[in-house]
Amino acid sequence: MFRRLEQGRPMGDDPNQQGGSRRWIMRAVEHSLRRLQTDYIDLYQIHRPDPSADVDETLSALSDLVHSGKVRAIGASGTPASDIVEAQWVAERRGLERFRTEQPVYSLLNRGIEREVLPVAQRYGLGTLVWGPLGQGLLTGRVRKGGPNDLRRARFFKHLNDERRLDVVEQLVPLAAEAGLPLTHLAMAFAIAHPGVTSALLGARTEEQLDDLLAGLDVALSDDLLDRIDEIVPPGTDVGAVDQTYLPPALQVAHLRRRPVAERAAAAAASALVQMSV
Repeated sequence: MFRRLEQGRPMGDDPNQQGGSRRWIMRAVEHSLRRLQTDYIDLYQIHRPDPSADVDETLSALSDLVHSGKVRAIGASGTPASDIVEAQWVAERRGLERFRTEQPVYSLLNRGIEREVLPVAQRYGLGTLVWGPLGQGLLTGRVRKGGPNDLRRARFFKHLNDERRLDVVEQLVPLAAEAGLPLTHLAMAFAIAHPGVTSALLGARTEEQLDDLLAGLDVALSDDLLDRIDEIVPPGTDVGAVDQTYLPPALQVAHLRRRPVAERAAAAAASALVQMSV
């Protein structure tokens, strides 16, 4: 049995029960092994970067788990390209195990990883396990603009009611019909058409849904069809943002992208002086 686990989401209010610290990684793995009643985990992934833990500490802990035989391979999820590069360099400099996989979001609606993440993953030989190939349900054909949204998660996540995303779905539906494909098959075939994608994670809830999605894996999209998709959603772009995707602190924390009020006028004046001198 192949066992793939992700670690990183908070497991309680205790700050020591989350993140990429050595203490928590070691505890989390022991708990997982006990619950699974197994001796090892095939692939253990850090769910997302932890800015409070140095990557050296995280990789050191994961390396010890690999050397002890409790984990066979390590990976990450939702990692920006710059962090992937840093982790690879740290592993090489310190003689540590390196990340072997990356798990980003990727679909007809979210192509942002084509810009840097996928090329970087290819450069370092990382396997890429993309999630959300059906746009978190928007690419199933069940949700149409102006119609009812019966997705269970729609009331919790903004991206499932994003008008921009729904507009794109309305353009993709006739494109799939013209190609003689269900929208789900078009979505799955697109996700695995990129040479940097190793596999696409399915989110089927029933055997019927699983059979339908697996049938889509046999579809090979033509260059003409891919070109038309590019016209609707240009390569390397996202239509809206998925709520669950990782946002680095530089985007989430206001003071990291705004000078203190008292310094803003001085900074503006200095910038004007530099422009004048040039």
